[in-house]
Amino acid sequence: MDIADLAERVGKGERRALARAITLVESAREDHRAQAADLLQTLPRDRQALRIGLSGTPGVGKSTFIESFGMMLIGRGLRVAVLAVDPSSARSGGSILGDKTRMDRLSREPDAFIRPSPSQTHLGGVARRSREAVALCEAAGFDVVLIETVGVGQSETVVAEMSDLFLLLLAPAGGDELQGVKRGIMEIADLILVNKADGDLRAAATRTCADYTGALRLLRKRPQDPEGFPKARMVSALHEDGLADVWSEIETLVSWRCDAGFWDRTRAEQARYWFGQDVRHALLARLETSAAREALANFSEKVAEGEMAPSVAAAAFLEELASKGASES
Repeated sequence: MDIADLAERVGKGERRALARAITLVESAREDHRAQAADLLQTLPRDRQALRIGLSGTPGVGKSTFIESFGMMLIGRGLRVAVLAVDPSSARSGGSILGDKTRMDRLSREPDAFIRPSPSQTHLGGVARRSREAVALCEAAGFDVVLIETVGVGQSETVVAEMSDLFLLLLAPAGGDELQGVKRGIMEIADLILVNKADGDLRAAATRTCADYTGALRLLRKRPQDPEGFPKARMVSALHEDGLADVWSEIETLVSWRCDAGFWDRTRAEQARYWFGQDVRHALLARLETSAAREALANFSEKVAEGEMAPSVAAAAFLEELASKGASES
């Protein structure tokens, strides 16, 4: 694979090259990991897209919202990339990856790119290489990158470490004000959108939006938020109601954070976070060597037979692993 040629084509915004590049960075093969590192190092770094994380419970209408919202943004002259993470089977590891089928209008737009990826049981609602995929979409010149998470619930917060702001979609009558005060995903949301605010559900959506508006007042104000944020808003993705207001709120929030210096600071903190994550994964990968597996099996047997306490065995194993690494280097 010619990495320089692939990087050049990605930089020109070729969607086929972008899809191939994302496939490369998602691969777990050792030779592909080396090529992916070269590719990411070769890409232009002077381009930034607005990264928007989006989550919600299954059935809340995430795909419908993304399609309607993406079509609106394209109508305003913006290029939109969608990275949709689908849940994988814990048994087979497989995924259906049906987001392109759900977003049939958006998938036909030349200024849109939709990439479904399996979570591969990776926790936090995003795939293992979603961050690299975001970087590739930025290098390809997309203006907005929407990161749709699995939708696993209140612990789905990793997406905040790769996005500039976070949208949480809720269904009408999904809970009372007490539900809104619960910590976790609520604390990272910049905008809470009560979807399906149309027809018979509009009255329930109005009550739900009021409940969450009251709940947000009880949360501690974050330094990166201007007065009035985070907010709760009603939208109807099906009828495309309220989407322009959502974009206006996003522009207001992004402008304030840029002027206040939070944009660059947050991105720097995110880079440090992912550096730490990569170091951890590299250390875990060392446990897959034959020597490490043999030593781990030996200490596990001693723990099972009661010869060593788990904490003592763990310390001894790490010390042996470190000494072997030093001797090899």
